[in-house]
Amino acid sequence: MVIVEADGGARGNPGPAGYGAVVWDADHVRVLAERKEFLGVSTNNVAEYRGLIAGLEAAAELGAREVIVRLDSKLVVEQMSGRWKVKHESMIPLADRARRLVAGFDRVSFAWIPRKDNSRADRLANEAMDDGDTVAEVRTALASERTAADADPRPGSVAADTAVESRSAVGAIGAALAGGVVDSAAVGVARAATVGPGWTGAVGRPTRLLLLRHGQTELSVHRRYSGRGNPPLTELGWRQAADAAAMLAAKGGIEAIVSSPLGRARDTAEAAGRALGLPVRVLDGLTETDFGAWEGMTFQEAREHYPELHGRWLGDPSVPAPGGESFDQVRERVEAVRRDLVALYPGANVLVVSHVTPIKTLLQLALGVGPSLLYRLHLDLGSLSIAEFYPDGGSSVRLVNDTSYL
Repeated sequence: MVIVEADGGARGNPGPAGYGAVVWDADHVRVLAERKEFLGVSTNNVAEYRGLIAGLEAAAELGAREVIVRLDSKLVVEQMSGRWKVKHESMIPLADRARRLVAGFDRVSFAWIPRKDNSRADRLANEAMDDGDTVAEVRTALASERTAADADPRPGSVAADTAVESRSAVGAIGAALAGGVVDSAAVGVARAATVGPGWTGAVGRPTRLLLLRHGQTELSVHRRYSGRGNPPLTELGWRQAADAAAMLAAKGGIEAIVSSPLGRARDTAEAAGRALGLPVRVLDGLTETDFGAWEGMTFQEAREHYPELHGRWLGDPSVPAPGGESFDQVRERVEAVRRDLVALYPGANVLVVSHVTPIKTLLQLALGVGPSLLYRLHLDLGSLSIAEFYPDGGSSVRLVNDTSYL
């Protein structure tokens, strides 16, 4: 059993909004997971529901079967308990989404608590709202620099150079996109979508992350753990990068490119950048897992040298490789990257060039599933997957492990 506490708020109602959620152990002593997110301009009640949803998703990912939910929103508690009807149009899909999550547990109970007893979730929600000020400042600065570049776009001009430098630092924000990224008839990635696919119920234009795995290296040829080491691309790896870049450039519609700092990912991203005419922004949070002492080993070698630890590592995302990093730690930094990208590129297509674990983690976040996906999903070198994150908190996966262009 776990305890979920969540809170949401809006400064202005509607106004800059955010939520926070905490998953505690059954004794309410140890924090098992935390979530927070800036939501843009929204209402207090929407933010409260978003916090509840995030907390339930985190509990599900932890494998919990019984959940006690504690909220300081009387409205949400009464509606989720079935005593009050959900009447507001914007709340209905959020309540439905929360109920679907509840149905996935064996038992869920709801209880109201005073705000003073919900301080940790409240703090996270306020931190998320504070993040909105930074996002607004970045967008305003970029809009001013883009206006200057449009006024004097000549290569080498001060305005043009300033705009390029800014895009490299924080990404291009708000440019209108035309069309999709890959064949919309095949995978439906047109930016103009306003309703989520399938049964997600998500609404609005999503931030679409095109997740490109880097090309081949010598370590990947021999299926060796390749984390923070920096092996270069092989000849085939360079061809994979070029083929992916050509496909993406032919389809267009990408507003920004972000990449892991490691060379194999940056080289793959730079190939796409040249083809698309876009700078590459490096994000440290997209780097591969630190495999510590297992770096360069094969799966079999790691199992032979560390039989007990390797066995636990395969089933428990909180267990790190010796001297390395756990998948839970990877998730924490990748989730921070996801929050930043959704906030900075609302409704845009963003190419994310990274490694197998961060890409799997982003797909895990979009699907709202547990860590078993990390161990069971296969992603080829140079493959493309697509995850979408909607402004109402919904998410979906459009494509997984496409290699048709290679």
